Amino acid sequence: MAQLTIRGLHKYYGRVHALKGIDLDIAEGEFCVFVGPSGCGKSTLLRTIAGLEEADQGTIDIGGTVVNNLRPRDRNIAMVFQNYALYPYLNVFENIAFGLRARRASETEIRDRVGQAADMLGISQLLDRLPRQLSGGQRQRVAIGRAIVRDARLFLFDEPLSNLDAQLRDGMRAEIKRLHQEIEKTMVYVTHDQIEAMTLADRIVLLRDGVIEQQGSPLDLFERPATRFVAGFLGSPQMNFIACTAVRGDRGAAIRFDDGQSLPIPDRLADSQHLADGRDLILGVRPEHMNRPGDIGEPAGRAALNVVVDLVQPTGTRTYAQFRLNGTEVTVELPAHAVERPGTAIELLFDMSRAILIDPQTDRVIHD
Repeated sequence: MAQLTIRGLHKYYGRVHALKGIDLDIAEGEFCVFVGPSGCGKSTLLRTIAGLEEADQGTIDIGGTVVNNLRPRDRNIAMVFQNYALYPYLNVFENIAFGLRARRASETEIRDRVGQAADMLGISQLLDRLPRQLSGGQRQRVAIGRAIVRDARLFLFDEPLSNLDAQLRDGMRAEIKRLHQEIEKTMVYVTHDQIEAMTLADRIVLLRDGVIEQQGSPLDLFERPATRFVAGFLGSPQMNFIACTAVRGDRGAAIRFDDGQSLPIPDRLADSQHLADGRDLILGVRPEHMNRPGDIGEPAGRAALNVVVDLVQPTGTRTYAQFRLNGTEVTVELPAHAVERPGTAIELLFDMSRAILIDPQTDRVIHD
């Protein structure tokens, strides 16, 4: 295993500043996921760690060795690519064994290590087949097998599941997570899929425009986002953002909407000096944190609004309904059959203990 330490990393493509001073520590044995929208720098960061791109400034330290001037093959890393990168004329056994043969491992070692990897990945019965005879999921298992037989210090995954259909992706996510638990190696994984990031990661590094927007455990980022971007990126359906105004009066602090309805400001923020009377705010609330009375228990912190549903999307076990509030289309997740027809007027409870308030001028979440 190896710790990965990055300091002051910059990467330019002509006038494009792709990475802007990245500082990052990844612990030994950690599963770290780089996630973010297209063009945020996540794949560039991974390829620079691998040595496939040259850093213009800063250092990359793997296991106590600065590797900036080392070729990719000398960094003792293994990489799994999006497009599998299998040799079409070699069977599965020889594809997995390729790196071992290049290092002139003995035939006994090759057989043992390929066999162990194949058993671990459930592809022992496929060793005689050529890549064209395999499904997409099987090809990706072969690519992962070729990586793990190398016993590298660091494993890098560059969007390895993006070419698979949804059902295969679900299965392969579980395989990769199980693999990490078994081999206990440091892994860095790139994806644009926030579900992959949430389910796989020990720690998420969320990038935006070449900088780290926020990093932490999946639940840290989900429950305590630092910015509107983080709050909106994680979660499916994504968090709702609704313009509102702070009001303070005899009944305490609240947020008010254009139709005159209001909700209490979360208790943890009630005394905040950042919420002066009349201040414009953005309420952030997730679809699952709104419910009809009686759907679930009604703990303290819940407050109601009256809304009219204008779109209903049943999914079987749950129903997604939409309504407009302050000119914004808001999505709520409800039990099946809770609302069946557009035009239905309902009372909706907001769990304000789990809501966030955002400063519209900075897009930063307001904390107590």
